[in-house]
Amino acid sequence: MPFQIGQRITRPTISYHVKFVLCGIMCHGPAMAEPAPLPPYSSSLAGVLLAAREAVMAPLREHLRKADITDQQWRTLRVLADADYLDAKGIAERALLHSPTVTRILKELAERKLITRGSDPNDGRRSVICITDLGRELVMNTSRHTRVLLDQYAAAFGAERLKAFTAEALAMIATLESFRPRD
Repeated sequence: MPFQIGQRITRPTISYHVKFVLCGIMCHGPAMAEPAPLPPYSSSLAGVLLAAREAVMAPLREHLRKADITDQQWRTLRVLADADYLDAKGIAERALLHSPTVTRILKELAERKLITRGSDPNDGRRSVICITDLGRELVMNTSRHTRVLLDQYAAAFGAERLKAFTAEALAMIATLESFRPRD
């Protein structure tokens, strides 16, 4: 016999299914939809973007090794080559590195005379870092090989596709900035 609204339910008339549903509602609250399962990591957004980064960087590492620099040191030197000077925080933000990593990298690069530290010309209390002529020469020499590889990437993937992919990635970064936790 079907259940009617307002009908008093006695234990013998409740079916197993109704007991399960009522228990689920009473004991666990309203039923919530299960979240969709995550794709395998290799197909996830983060996994695909990291794999793309690795595909870009793997051939470049040979040239970085010849120059005796790491990926992170290269990023630091590239960022400094694009600017007159930066403080450590600015380097960390632009090179996408953690501050403690930047501190270690700057020490290593300074020992090799690829960078120099000084005072901010606008605020003498602030310490800034500049790339030296030796550091700039290393970037220029390594960039020659990098440019060749980037041209090969464009030829293989398609120059317009690569340009569109880069534009979309930049748009995604700008869009997702609002999700970033604030310090």
